[in-house]
Amino acid sequence: MIAVDFEKGGGLVPVIVQDAEDGTVLMLAYMNQDALEKTLATGLATFWSRSRNALWTKGETSGNYQHVQSIAIDCDEDTLLLKVKGDGPACHTGNRTCFYRALEEE
Repeated sequence: MIAVDFEKGGGLVPVIVQDAEDGTVLMLAYMNQDALEKTLATGLATFWSRSRNALWTKGETSGNYQHVQSIAIDCDEDTLLLKVKGDGPACHTGNRTCFYRALEEE
């Protein structure tokens, strides 16, 4: 397995989460080594919450789990791309994706 470079980001790497079926970008989150290991062990997307300073498995509260279909790493080995099948919307607002607003919106 290719080593993920957690050092560049102070122990965290950004993770782009994409719908495995249609390619929609669903969200951006962060992982540390523990989150990656739990994701690999369970098949459920698990991240590091920077605000709570804790691991969180997407869906543990909402039921909207993300089942990981594949994980890719970028050329610098410091960003991950998860392709997932979700049990519901990715965004805590109820929207399918966290990227549902145009920057120009007021």
